[in-house]
Amino acid sequence: MPDTLKLRQLRAQKIDELNTDEVVGDSARFADIESQIADLDGQIERATRAEARAASLARPLIQDGTGAAEPDLVRNGEIMRGLSGLGRNANLREVREVLGFQAGEQHFQSFGEYLAAVAGHYRSHGSQTDARLTRAGIDQTMTRVASGAGTVDPTGGGFLVQTDFANMVFTRAYAMGEILSRVTRFSISTGANGIKIPGIDETSRATGSRYGGVQSYWLAEGDAITTSKPKFRLIELDLKKLASAMYVTDELLADTNLLDQIATQAFAEEIAFMTEDAIFEGNGVGKPLGILSAPATVTVPKITGQQAATVVKENIDSMYAQLWARSRDNAVWLINQLVWPQLLQLGQVVGTGGMPIFLPAGTVSGKPYSTLYGIPVKEVEYCSAPGTPGDIVLADFSQYALADKGGIQAASSMHVQFLTDQMTFRIIYRVDGKPLWSAPLTPFKGASNLSSFIKLAQR
Repeated sequence: MPDTLKLRQLRAQKIDELNTDEVVGDSARFADIESQIADLDGQIERATRAEARAASLARPLIQDGTGAAEPDLVRNGEIMRGLSGLGRNANLREVREVLGFQAGEQHFQSFGEYLAAVAGHYRSHGSQTDARLTRAGIDQTMTRVASGAGTVDPTGGGFLVQTDFANMVFTRAYAMGEILSRVTRFSISTGANGIKIPGIDETSRATGSRYGGVQSYWLAEGDAITTSKPKFRLIELDLKKLASAMYVTDELLADTNLLDQIATQAFAEEIAFMTEDAIFEGNGVGKPLGILSAPATVTVPKITGQQAATVVKENIDSMYAQLWARSRDNAVWLINQLVWPQLLQLGQVVGTGGMPIFLPAGTVSGKPYSTLYGIPVKEVEYCSAPGTPGDIVLADFSQYALADKGGIQAASSMHVQFLTDQMTFRIIYRVDGKPLWSAPLTPFKGASNLSSFIKLAQR
């Protein structure tokens, strides 16, 4: 099979080559490169169609009562983000409604029932296999056989997760996360392993630097115009692999209702936790690049004489001041839960006295305000211990790009496999992410850099 990713990379290189002064000035060379790009477009289109046909062989053979095939698994990511069911049964009903899925006699009625059926197959060494189970097919896009069971080898063990149950797991994961629900998400097609997002290479609003180099001039009559042009960059995301595994006892396998509840919640929470933690503090090596490690994040220093492990009003003021103004509508404060005592002591000096700024009118028996400067305050486990960088963060996650395979796309996006005779359920999630900003922004006027991601320094 052709390597679609390499074809796309070659196409991007040709486009970069086309957008140079040397090529633009040579009409013959310009036409030749344009012809090469058009040829690559054709190859990519044909390769994508071929890969889609190959991937279709690995889909679950799910049909409704009329014999019609199930709806396309490749769905717009917005559909999944729109689901809000918190209860197990309500969540399953919403997923089926969105997908137009009608459960029949050949479908499993719950995720737990499905898992128990797979366990029964392996316990009987294949002599008692539920007819509703579907083997994972051969992934034609793979060029290397992984050690152990995998989707490359259908004899290695593994059954496809029924479509609506797979989406149920990921819907629950995205509905519960304070970070995942706020990022800008890109769903990658079945045949691709990454995505390139074009962006303007702008790190300063100083004259001559806006849009990476665009500049205007006030001219007197007869003055010549000096040309300028924008500067572009590519934001590259290459999918990383997040694997979740769960060991199930014989007693739990016998209770499909309990197994259904535990399995869906366990996988959902673990996927959400690991992905959000990587978005927050990942180092970018084998995982997404987190905002704490990103070059674009601005670190606000402590004030002179500030006590250790404290947060004072001046810290909040400085963090808010250095948040890019257009991020204020989408921003959120993320705090370690143990930072609350510091926030409740925030005060504004007024003459020789002062007043609290994080308490409601009345007494302290009321509930504290959930905002600072009108921006929501959320406690998350990923924030650092009080006094260390990351204990309180101000971030606009709409400026963070997250790419994944769209939840489930063919067998490679989500599947269950088993190791030896021990019941081990495993789900694979492929994802990558990084901030859309490459560096802090130098303002047109002023000395302090701005960013969509602000953290407080060590105290």
